[in-house]
Amino acid sequence: MSESTTADPTITAPTPTTSTEHQPTNENASDWHTDNDSDASDHHPDPDSLINHAESIKYWESITSDNNGMLGGFPQISRIDLQHSSMFLKKLLISLPPNTPTTALDCGAGIGRITHNLLLHYCTTVDVLEPVKKFTDTLASTPIPPSVNGKLGTIYNVGLEGMTFNPERPYAVIWIQWCFGHLTDAEGVQFLRRVKEEGGLAKGGYIVVKENVVGTDGEKMYDETDSSVTRSENGFRALFREAGYRIVRDEMMKGVPRAWGLFAIRCWALKAE
Repeated sequence: MSESTTADPTITAPTPTTSTEHQPTNENASDWHTDNDSDASDHHPDPDSLINHAESIKYWESITSDNNGMLGGFPQISRIDLQHSSMFLKKLLISLPPNTPTTALDCGAGIGRITHNLLLHYCTTVDVLEPVKKFTDTLASTPIPPSVNGKLGTIYNVGLEGMTFNPERPYAVIWIQWCFGHLTDAEGVQFLRRVKEEGGLAKGGYIVVKENVVGTDGEKMYDETDSSVTRSENGFRALFREAGYRIVRDEMMKGVPRAWGLFAIRCWALKAE
């Protein structure tokens, strides 16, 4: 496989949030804390206040380094997800300015499900952002077939809130999937702004955000399992606007059986204003 390097950015940051994939289900939604939960409002008026980065890390470090662990017991969703992501990404790449290096950053990469099965197939170099080292050890040891042109670049063992960007190494694609829920609204806006302010995106580049949603205007819900929140579609759109981004592509992922009891999955492509 291609050689990769591991970096530990010299920054002062809180305990890194894990940015690994997780599939919350809606079958136990009545047990979750929401924005308007009258029973919990006296103690936790905003589900963001329940997010605990240390608890998130603790949860993910207890999870097996395979698709079953990464996807919360729903490994069967991987094929559907990758098919949709492949079509979504191809539409973005053909619109990049000519001669743009197709470098990518996989945020919350876990064991490399997206790195190896999507990004390396379309991008020249893929850097990885993932705070749980045992997951990146698995990712880095996974062979890259000779037929795949992309190479694995730098591995950053930090969370989204701890990442800094080098304007000399901008990305054509920053892929964020099933990990934004580990950030509060304020942390999410700060990350998106930092990408823009520190030159993290190449000219014409995209940030892709693919996440579960609780409907168009549903109440934000907190999941105690991995200390994360699930937002509504409009909740995400408000964050994007506040951070100074516009949505250039917006799709709902189809093909997930209702019987699985999962939340809807939405995918956005963003460009800086």
